[in-house]
Amino acid sequence: QMGLFGERNSFSKTDPDATFMRMKDDHMNNGQLKAGYNWQVATQNQFILHYTVHQNPTDTRCLIPHFEHFKATGLPLPNWFIADAGYGSESNYLYMEEQETVTSLIPYNTYRQEQKRSFSKQTYHPYNWWYDEHEDVYWCPNNRKVAFKAYSRRTDRYGFKRDFKIYECESCEGCPFKADCTKAKGPRQIHYNPVYEELKAKEAAKLHSERGATLYA
Repeated sequence: QMGLFGERNSFSKTDPDATFMRMKDDHMNNGQLKAGYNWQVATQNQFILHYTVHQNPTDTRCLIPHFEHFKATGLPLPNWFIADAGYGSESNYLYMEEQETVTSLIPYNTYRQEQKRSFSKQTYHPYNWWYDEHEDVYWCPNNRKVAFKAYSRRTDRYGFKRDFKIYECESCEGCPFKADCTKAKGPRQIHYNPVYEELKAKEAAKLHSERGATLYA
């Protein structure tokens, strides 16, 4: 059974290649847990260019193998690669940066939320805090310094490594906003991924451009 699992977390006894996935297949679009496959289809002008079949239910993990399989066909690649936020990840952005003749348009998972006026009013989100680039510190809503503390590296189950800068508030003691700001027992921390944030900024700039906005729409 462990051998059949591979990198998956389930398989069907009647079709061991199939993985249990959430399917929106009833009339109310309710999620149904059923054994199935994840089809990835590349289209242009409503024509199917290429398709691949995957055992992984997560679209994020399917982008790179799908694109590599597409390239192996020898077919000409489109100039633009457009996908929804389900494909936005650090590993996928880094991979698409390596594709010299293809420009990606892939929003990250919070991109649409950040475009709303209400996002700028989220007091306790670090994106809305004042950042002093010279001192490399954030200032929280209670005007307390949130300074750089340490570097951290995380490796996911697939072996991909991500580097973070950890910032920590000088003191949350007696702060009237702490209950709303953090659930941690200690001081509030910010885990900042410089590489991912830079890649997200590049993608956002392309999506905001006149050409990018037209194509994505």
